[in-house]
Amino acid sequence: MDVTMVIPLLNEDESLQELYDWIVNVMQSNQLLYEIIFIDDGSTDDSWNIISKLGTIDKHVKGIRFSHNFGKSQALHAGFKQAQGDVVITMDADLQDSPEEIPELINMIKNLHYDLVSGWKKKRHDSKIRKNIPSKFFNWAARKTSGIQLNDFNCGLKAYKKEVIKNINVNGEMHRYIPILAKNAGYSNIGEKVVQHQARKYGETKFGMSRFINGFLDLITIGFISKFGKKPMYFFGMLGSLVFMIGFLFALYLGIDKLFFNKLGRLITQRPQFYIALVAMIIGTQLFIAGFLGELILRLKQDETRYHIQQKINL
Repeated sequence: MDVTMVIPLLNEDESLQELYDWIVNVMQSNQLLYEIIFIDDGSTDDSWNIISKLGTIDKHVKGIRFSHNFGKSQALHAGFKQAQGDVVITMDADLQDSPEEIPELINMIKNLHYDLVSGWKKKRHDSKIRKNIPSKFFNWAARKTSGIQLNDFNCGLKAYKKEVIKNINVNGEMHRYIPILAKNAGYSNIGEKVVQHQARKYGETKFGMSRFINGFLDLITIGFISKFGKKPMYFFGMLGSLVFMIGFLFALYLGIDKLFFNKLGRLITQRPQFYIALVAMIIGTQLFIAGFLGELILRLKQDETRYHIQQKINL
């Protein structure tokens, strides 16, 4: 199979038929063997009925339905597990991403040997206040943190080698940082393509300003995981040892001062340095234990189910 389309969606019943027709036209025009996987992330409209109908008339169409809204990352994770194509392409279902970009994305993966190609919505048709300006600041922070020189980390239109999506774990709200996850997994040949961005034709956006707050928190998380995710003891153990040593030095100072220089006969517990030493040694010990427990958890970690699939089509 040449290509798998992975399309997460939430309440997009108005656009699904048009999107399907557009994708099929592109695939047939380019003589591509394909499958389309729609992941219904708990829609409350007629989206699943439309996907079911498409799956009945076209065996290239496959569907996964979540019992309720789990989020875009979990939807992508479910689609990636089922994908069989040599190239996997993700896009949103709102018709703002153009299927006409598919052939060139496939060419960049197969012939230019990129591991991942991310779309860049250079000219956007969104609100400047709600999306454009926050997106520019967000992408700047992501570039500085990750070292990956992409202009648009959060573009839904991306293409991957099959092995890339099989070796990364997308959870939480980490779909924004798939290029960083891929780099951390050893797939560093990451490219970018300017793609056409279209104004939303039906409905309203499902994302509010809170996604940027969550995005920056996730960026801090992934930055920490990138450096210390495989060896938490390097962070917690080192920090714990440092804090413990500060407390120990204060305690040593108090002991020497009490034995040799304490002419006034003050009790150690009457001195503020005693409490600094006590707190520092306790915190240092706790940090060291946190690092040790982190190492144990890593070794015992098992793959967990992060969503509940209610129905499937053709899978």
